[in-house]
Amino acid sequence: MSSKILDKIHSPADLKNLLPGELRILAQEIRQKIISTVSKTGGHLAPNLGVVELTIGLHRALDSPKDKIVWDVGHQSYVHKLLTGRKDQFDTIRQYGGLGGFPKRSESEHDVFDTGHASNSISIALGLAEARDKRGTGETIVAVIGDGSLTGGMAYEALNQAGHLRTKLMVILNDNEMSIANNVGAMSSYLSRIRLDPAYNRIKEEIEQRIKRIPAVGEMMYTIGGHIKESLKHLLVPGMIFEELGIKYVGPIDGHNIESVEQSIRLAKEISGPVLIHILTRKGRGYPPAERNPDKFHGTAPFVIETGEPKKKSRFPSYTEIFGDTLVELAKENQRIVAITAAMPSGTGLDKFADAFPDRFFDVGIAEQHAVTFAAGLSLGGLLPVVAIYSTFLERAYDQIIQDICLQDLHVVFAIDRAGLVGEDGPTHHGAFDLTYLRHIPNMVVMAPKDEDELCHMLYTAINIESPVAVRYPRGSALGVKRSKNFNMLKIGEGEILKEGKNVCFLAIGRMVNIALKAAEILEGKGTSCTVVNARFVKPLDERLIYTICPNHDLTVTLEENSSIGGFGSGVLEVLNDRGISLPVLKLGLPDEFITHGSIDDLLSSLNLDAPGVASTVEDGLKKLDKLVERFDRDVEEVSSRITELPS
Repeated sequence: MSSKILDKIHSPADLKNLLPGELRILAQEIRQKIISTVSKTGGHLAPNLGVVELTIGLHRALDSPKDKIVWDVGHQSYVHKLLTGRKDQFDTIRQYGGLGGFPKRSESEHDVFDTGHASNSISIALGLAEARDKRGTGETIVAVIGDGSLTGGMAYEALNQAGHLRTKLMVILNDNEMSIANNVGAMSSYLSRIRLDPAYNRIKEEIEQRIKRIPAVGEMMYTIGGHIKESLKHLLVPGMIFEELGIKYVGPIDGHNIESVEQSIRLAKEISGPVLIHILTRKGRGYPPAERNPDKFHGTAPFVIETGEPKKKSRFPSYTEIFGDTLVELAKENQRIVAITAAMPSGTGLDKFADAFPDRFFDVGIAEQHAVTFAAGLSLGGLLPVVAIYSTFLERAYDQIIQDICLQDLHVVFAIDRAGLVGEDGPTHHGAFDLTYLRHIPNMVVMAPKDEDELCHMLYTAINIESPVAVRYPRGSALGVKRSKNFNMLKIGEGEILKEGKNVCFLAIGRMVNIALKAAEILEGKGTSCTVVNARFVKPLDERLIYTICPNHDLTVTLEENSSIGGFGSGVLEVLNDRGISLPVLKLGLPDEFITHGSIDDLLSSLNLDAPGVASTVEDGLKKLDKLVERFDRDVEEVSSRITELPS
């Protein structure tokens, strides 16, 4: 029989009767469990190590699932999962068929929202709180948000409305001084001032009590002298932004003291309106390598616990690294180039650019909309902005891409990282829609490289054309092809034929080009001759190549790592239709569903988008085509025989 306290925790209710000493042991066991598991599976290590005591205190003070907890971003929810009945499945986290790495309503009644993007938790919680009040129920609603997410404007829109409505709502600000990289911006500086003076509340209360004790007039001064109290707030903490918004501020609180966290939350439950509890934590706490390098261990591959080093290193650099190196090289020759990231300098490969050109680098925080429109202003001012953002996060700036970049026809380069399937982070992070949401926008050029060498040429081309332009590339290691010594300017809208055949014509884009080549090899081993075209451009498409080469084959196959609705394949069909060309086309891409989490190889295999799966699907397509031809031939023979039987 196990003596571990964690083994006895099957729901948050089991936390209620633990003694302070047992709670501290539980926190240690949870950290050991997370470190041990993530060292094997990979995942978000540092954020979860930082919220162990916070999560324990939160669940002790609340009654989940009656009370609702909304985790902003959700990458800090591992402790929550362990405490809500999922510890026996925890070893499967982020694996295909296992637990998700983020809150997931289909997993547990304790998960309120399928989170994955930042800055939306307060909006969700406010909606839940208003719905509660309309129904007349009394549950507590809590949003747990990191200070990095407060760089996103949506959080302030929600805070502004919460203060206006005076809705009973609790916001827990998990202040670890970081989002993924170090936080930037005025809000981070503001929180730092509070963080550096943890005696603020004690001093404030002491001054207020002294005013009350003034003989004869003290109580009256405190009661009616609101302007004095406000002056004290401005004196002690400049701005007091939360209370100015109508939100009661409590803190700062030591986030690694379970009793303090629990007591603060219990007290906050008694406040009638919105309240924000400012809790200080340390990202990576309890694991020295993560404490020293919290950004490196924000999201990590499997690692050796003793050293923190990755268990397996790729032989080849990632597309992200190649992008970063190439941009630095190009920026040395072009002084107009500036780079923008939304709180992810290392994640996008721009950390090297920041080191090389600190005065030409901008980290705007978790604020993708602002990043894009800021780039518009830079372009109007004569600079050449390169905006590096993950595909899934660029969705948040869709309106700005249309209105502020493409409508103005500004030369802004979008470096779209993590395009296509990203693997273990799952549906909130797959870059499944960028070809669809970009290709229909006027003035936009969209391209995707088949390998790392072509990525360099595409980036060079993007820098040298006066147009809004997007280059999208996948997560993970490149193919290891030899890099060209010089940059080549690509002809806009021109694909390339990689191999020629007779039966099947593959039109592929991006990472799927290499899969098309492998599928063609499998098919040719069975007697089917294949052509493979690297389309290169999704917009403009190489229309001449499409309508001249496709009719010469029995079957055309489009292949993309993007939603099959409205993407590259749809564009090919539009080209053929506009020319009045009717021929068999097999459109392969991501299905019309949100793809689960798992390794990229597992996901491609499950979707029949790896080389064997594609080859098998094409074989089935050819068989169906043969049957249609046979049926057509029989129908023709039957009609012909009937014609000959007609009386003269």
